[in-house]
Amino acid sequence: MAVSPRATVAECSWDVLRSSSSDVLSLLDAHLGVRVPGFLAPSECAVLAHRVYAGRPFWISDFDGVQFSLGRAWYTHLEQDREEEYFANARTSDAVVERMLPGLQARLCEALSALVGAPAVKREGWCGPGVHIFPAGEWLSQNGGDIHFDTEGLSDEHCARRSRALTLVLMLQPPESGGALRLWDVTYAGSDAVPDSALQVARVDVDYGVGELLLLDSYRLHQIQPFTGTRDRISATAHAALDEAGSTWEVWF
Repeated sequence: MAVSPRATVAECSWDVLRSSSSDVLSLLDAHLGVRVPGFLAPSECAVLAHRVYAGRPFWISDFDGVQFSLGRAWYTHLEQDREEEYFANARTSDAVVERMLPGLQARLCEALSALVGAPAVKREGWCGPGVHIFPAGEWLSQNGGDIHFDTEGLSDEHCARRSRALTLVLMLQPPESGGALRLWDVTYAGSDAVPDSALQVARVDVDYGVGELLLLDSYRLHQIQPFTGTRDRISATAHAALDEAGSTWEVWF
């Protein structure tokens, strides 16, 4: 199938975006995602990845060890009927992330604020940005992740109004080969079910590197691709949605 003009990923460096009046939301309306090289230096990412491993005693195991997180991720708790555990431990989760990765949550909120040109704050009562660890050689590396939308943290009102909602991913340690994020020219239409026909439309695999950000619409269909090698895939994630007033972005993991 031919790729439509919009079925591409825009690319603009962090230095250009933060120092200009670029309209990132308009870029997202015209493309499947926005790739932002140069957010963190590879050396800083290496230090952060090392600290992620140092925090292994605090990792949260999800789906019987298929994946792990530093900080609690809402969608994994929702899908495992652990919602109460998520909210009861939100402050502890943030404290662990701050202890192991000082300042990272604030930097991701500040990055999102700079990209959208509006305040971005941690969502009250929810866990702030955290880190996903997908182990090399295990199930997800061999099969890829679930095909999904990032709508789990959105209310029915958010979805009904189609309120702006974004996912920001920072690659701290890419795998040796593979592990791209596949983005389809398909958005959420009221159901998490994905018909086979939707997977045949135009798509792009974003094989972004260490220290790069990727910004996508939370209503965008996407999937982590399989990967090979002995290196785990480690990325930090922040989800965000505009509040009811439409002036501030609320951020969670």
